[in-house]
Amino acid sequence: MNKSVQKSIILHQAELKQCRQCPDMIPPVVTGNAVASKVLLVGQAPGDKEGLYGKPFAWTAGKTLFKWFSSIGLDESAFRERVYMAAVCRCFPGKNPKGGDRVPDWSEIERCSRWLDREIALLQPELIIPVGKLAIEQFMDVGKLVDVIGHEFELEEDGRMIDVIPLPHPSGASTWHRMEPGKRLLEQSLSLISQHPSWIRLTS
Repeated sequence: MNKSVQKSIILHQAELKQCRQCPDMIPPVVTGNAVASKVLLVGQAPGDKEGLYGKPFAWTAGKTLFKWFSSIGLDESAFRERVYMAAVCRCFPGKNPKGGDRVPDWSEIERCSRWLDREIALLQPELIIPVGKLAIEQFMDVGKLVDVIGHEFELEEDGRMIDVIPLPHPSGASTWHRMEPGKRLLEQSLSLISQHPSWIRLTS
């Protein structure tokens, strides 16, 4: 592990946790471990339980997500220790009166994007795994999930090429990843991740 990068990430997270720029977002800021990883996972936003437990994907969706990653070599504990976990927005957006969690608006996404931009600059990841449509949209145009799940893409960032392998959101409210073609495309994405050199280094 690069100690210099890890120190920078620790300082970055300390600053991030003080952020209160979005009045409609509900703190605390939720972050993953300050690990200097070449694999970066980007979620959408914390749910109402993540702030209580102080970590991303701490509830039902996390159980499904970590089952996926366990199938390709990293259980939850190992994943949290070896993969940097970020998100589009870092505070709970609150509940939608019509049901489910509120989707962050464009201004909240824009204000929070500087944290993710800095993490990409500090970590210089070789593989980004965006989880869910909102996260995927930060890196590419998304028409339908079937057009991006099961595929690997390249992103240019400051002259560096980064591989991007999207995953669907593991929400229990979604049936997309449990039905065809979603189930098959999810398996293809996990297979691509398992074959990526950066993932292989984490699991070997």
